[in-house]
Amino acid sequence: MNNNQLLGSQTAKNGFLNEDDIVIKFNNWAIDEDAKKWLLIMQYSLDNIEYVHALKLNGFKTDVQVQVTVKLKNAIDVQNLQVKLVSNTKGFNQIDKRWVDKYVEMWNIPTVIVSIFKRYTGELNPTITHPKDKRRMFADEFSEVEQTQILKWLNQNKSLIVSDILKGRGQFSAEWMLVAQKTKTNSRWILKPMNFCLNHFGNGEIIITKKGNFKIGNIGMQRKGGDGGRKTANMLQFKINPAELFDCD
Repeated sequence: MNNNQLLGSQTAKNGFLNEDDIVIKFNNWAIDEDAKKWLLIMQYSLDNIEYVHALKLNGFKTDVQVQVTVKLKNAIDVQNLQVKLVSNTKGFNQIDKRWVDKYVEMWNIPTVIVSIFKRYTGELNPTITHPKDKRRMFADEFSEVEQTQILKWLNQNKSLIVSDILKGRGQFSAEWMLVAQKTKTNSRWILKPMNFCLNHFGNGEIIITKKGNFKIGNIGMQRKGGDGGRKTANMLQFKINPAELFDCD
C-alpha cells in the first residue's frame, strides 16, 4: 500500500454521485479497488474478510453503515461512515441544523445564552434601535457584555458542541468521514477517522467573524436564512468545508 493509501486519500477514476454509490462499492468490495482501499484504511486484512454488507441510513450522522464479517471471528464489526459529497474546492456543507430549543435540550443552555441565540437567528426580535437586518441581530451587534457571555459559553462547551454536530451520539454516531469530490477536471476521495475530523474542524479559536457570525475553529455557526422567508430561516446551523481534509495529508 502506498503512502497516499495509508494517509487515506486517493484519486478516483470515477466520481461518486451519492451515498448509494458508496453502498454499492462496499457491497462489491471484492472487485472494487476503492472499497478495498477503504477497508485497508479501516485496518482490515482483506484476506481475513468473509463478507461485507453496507446499507444507507437516514436521519443520523452516519450515512452509510458497513458491516464486516471476519473469518474465524464470532462477531460482525460495524463501521459507521459519514459521507460528504462536494463538487468544488470550497463547497461548504451543512453538518447540523436545528431550532435553538433543540440545542437547549442537548446542551442545557442557560436562559441568557438562549436569548442571544434566538435574537441572532431571528426567533426573537432585535433589541437594538437600528439593526443591520430588521429580522435579527448579528453577533457583533450584541453588547460587549453579551458577546463576552456567548464566547465564554461556547468555549466552555466547545468539545460537546463539536462532537454532537459532527459525530453525533449513540449507536449511529459516525466513526469515519468519507469525502468524495468531483470537479470538471478531477475526482478524488479521502477517508479519515472521525476523531481526526473533530480535531481538524473543532480545534482553533472561537471568534466573531467580520460578517458578524460565529466561528468555532473551522466550523461556521450562523442563522440558516433563505427558505423563501419561511420560519425555518430562523434555525441555527453549522457548516464546514469538507474539502479541507484533502490538504491535511
